[in-house]
Amino acid sequence: VADAAPRLAQSGDEHPSAADASARPAAAEELAKQNPAAKKQRCAAADGKVYFSYAQVHSTMTSLTERIMAWKPDVMVAIGGGGFIPARMLRTELKVPILAVSLELYDDATKTARTQVVKKQWFDETSGVGAQVRGRRVLIVDEVDDTRPTLEYCVRELQETNAPAAIAVAVVHNKLKDKKGVLPEGVEYFAGEDVPNMWNCYPWDAAAYGNDIERHEA
Repeated sequence: VADAAPRLAQSGDEHPSAADASARPAAAEELAKQNPAAKKQRCAAADGKVYFSYAQVHSTMTSLTERIMAWKPDVMVAIGGGGFIPARMLRTELKVPILAVSLELYDDATKTARTQVVKKQWFDETSGVGAQVRGRRVLIVDEVDDTRPTLEYCVRELQETNAPAAIAVAVVHNKLKDKKGVLPEGVEYFAGEDVPNMWNCYPWDAAAYGNDIERHEA
């Protein structure tokens, strides 16, 4: 918004005020925190992790909407908890309902990977939006494609339990690494961005890393 930007020197403003000069760096720094282009250039923090902002995630998901809309999904299945917010970002453009499932590969208590994915929650196919899956086109949404067992599990569980006509997967980030899971043939795949194999920190998990949201976005 134009009013939010620092006042630039106008023609004839040969000597901007000290207040204007001091405001520029602070305002520019604040803008950079929410600038998706700046976020993409951001390297790992001192702790070795990469911190993504809401603005960067939103921009990345928005970049997928044209291709996903061309695929014509009828419903989204968001994998909790990382897929919930990216799915909601997509919904503004896709205008299709969202179902939630909860699958767990990493044990929060031990902070280690399990040997297999645990199904914690699945949707009810007999009522509401759940009835829109069988024989329809389903888009699975998650935040990151890491080693891929969770995505593989979700796809196969949908195929075996709910029999959709077609399945696609959309993730914010695809880590460039060897995958342990395999997506079945015929599953469409959309990744907003390929990223290095580093530890990604997302804003909805800020508290898990000892940050409030302001510090995370800084």
